[in-house]
Amino acid sequence: MRPVLLFFLIIHYVACATFAQSTADFVWWNPTQAATSVIEGQGWNGAALQNPYDRLPAKAEKNVRSPVWNLSHNAAGLMIRFRASTDQIVVRYVVTGKQAQPHMSATGVSGVDLYAVNSDGDWLWCNGKYAFGDTIQYVFQGLEPNDPNHQKGREYRLYLPLYNSVKWLEIGTPKNVTLTPLPVRPDKPIVVYGTSIAQGACASRAGMAWPAILGRKLDRPVINLGFSGNGRMEKEVVELLPEIDARLYVLDCLPNLIASVGIKPDTIKMRIIDAVKTLQRQHPTTPILLVEHAGYTDGGINPTRRQYYSDANVLLNQAFTQLKSEGIKNLYILPRSAINLSDDSMVDGTHPTDLGMQQYADAYERSIRTILNEPVGDVSTMKPRTQFRDARVYDWDARHREIMARVKSNPPRILFIGNSITHFWGGESTGAKLNGPDSWQSVMEPRNVLNLGYGWDRIENVLWRVYHGELDGYSASQILLMIGTNNLHLNTDAEISQGLAFLVRAMQARQPSADILLIGILPRRDGEQRVATLNQRIAQIAGELNVTFIQPSTVFLKPDGKIDESFFSDGLHPNAEGYRKLADKLLPYLKPVEVKPTTSKRKKLLN
Repeated sequence: MRPVLLFFLIIHYVACATFAQSTADFVWWNPTQAATSVIEGQGWNGAALQNPYDRLPAKAEKNVRSPVWNLSHNAAGLMIRFRASTDQIVVRYVVTGKQAQPHMSATGVSGVDLYAVNSDGDWLWCNGKYAFGDTIQYVFQGLEPNDPNHQKGREYRLYLPLYNSVKWLEIGTPKNVTLTPLPVRPDKPIVVYGTSIAQGACASRAGMAWPAILGRKLDRPVINLGFSGNGRMEKEVVELLPEIDARLYVLDCLPNLIASVGIKPDTIKMRIIDAVKTLQRQHPTTPILLVEHAGYTDGGINPTRRQYYSDANVLLNQAFTQLKSEGIKNLYILPRSAINLSDDSMVDGTHPTDLGMQQYADAYERSIRTILNEPVGDVSTMKPRTQFRDARVYDWDARHREIMARVKSNPPRILFIGNSITHFWGGESTGAKLNGPDSWQSVMEPRNVLNLGYGWDRIENVLWRVYHGELDGYSASQILLMIGTNNLHLNTDAEISQGLAFLVRAMQARQPSADILLIGILPRRDGEQRVATLNQRIAQIAGELNVTFIQPSTVFLKPDGKIDESFFSDGLHPNAEGYRKLADKLLPYLKPVEVKPTTSKRKKLLN
């Protein structure tokens, strides 16, 4: 046996030495030295923190209990986004605590976890070979650098350790690779205040904690303020939460507020009530989700344990009823029955396995999608997605950030939502060569029309943009929608029309006073007949939803029903003359600019 053991030790040494030598050709990036904030999942950053990977601000040290403060150094829920075209990524870092626990593996306690996103918005998990020592190292090799659409690489999301504090961390790529840090997303985060279960015990890896899974499902930032054994809804922590401008607050502390902890029932009830009122005072329109104790998997056979979570849930419901009776709005509850953990969902009867984490995340998603009015359907056109297919021309993610800033600083009067046909017509912040700037300038610009076209967008990509704030915070007069041509090769006519109906309803919910003009899909080479048939379906959808429908196809067709190539650059996108034709067709349907009477005219009216 000794020669065999020696042989394997030699092989391991040679492999490690070979890779160590190869990493000498790597370029290393430290996220804490980035020019902009890139560590997502923090409610505070920069000078407000004692350490760059902390979860609570430095000022909290003097107010919260020591166990809470110590746990706040754990990097649970923190994530780093970057883009690279590479077949290998190495992450090396040092943690400050024990690397494993008796009931939780080192990969969960102290490991990192890497996911990629492809050009169609699909999640891709990356298998890393890890080595735990004074410096922990994860090696991700054999990665497919690019998707077929372009050579611009893909987005990666690195989840940090759940139950350990990161002292320093570096991400390495080969010298010939450009790593582009991605800033923290502009979306308001979902803020979770909870216990060890929220922090991530006992996930096998960082990306399998339920807040991380939920973040991927909703594609939203999630701030994880789970504190193992110490999520007790204490005033000192609760008073910090309103400092975060959240999309939703989740209070999931009951596992640490059971009778065995020694906190009196009346105190538990008052902590729940006070927490809700503290958040409501400063954020009266932000939803709050109270979560029942999900139970213990041995509760069916252990009456004492069953009584613990049953009593806690009674107190939560009493508090919820009192708050609602006092007129508190935007308050919701997630019951144990909706979480519905299976018997095999926990490691020790209390802390979830990966299966349990998935069940938690599924329940949260169902509840939160209802609260935020972000439903999903059964087909791809009704499932919001990002995309990065046209990266050779523009950056989809950057355009979304620009649009979000634009609608906030200068709310538009009319929106024109679409794909490349709209994007490359004209207007501001297009990021690409324009094909019809003269007609846009003469017809759209005087009417304050904002171009919300994104090259290569499909219906589901527009749905993502609607769910992620592009129609929020202002009141538009009119919305023009022309989308669906990029779905033709993937979806049936029924799926496209159903997706459009789904999308229009989402737009109506966010812009109830805006008139919606649903524009039929433009004809395209070799697809004229199908587009004509599909537009009949779309017209029916417009009637059902009580929105206006226009079909500009006729101006682009010859008498034989084929497209007039003189109006197109490639059989799909209009050229300058084609855009002039489209502008003339749309003009009668555009809301005129309201001209306010001058002072002299007002005086005449008064007289």
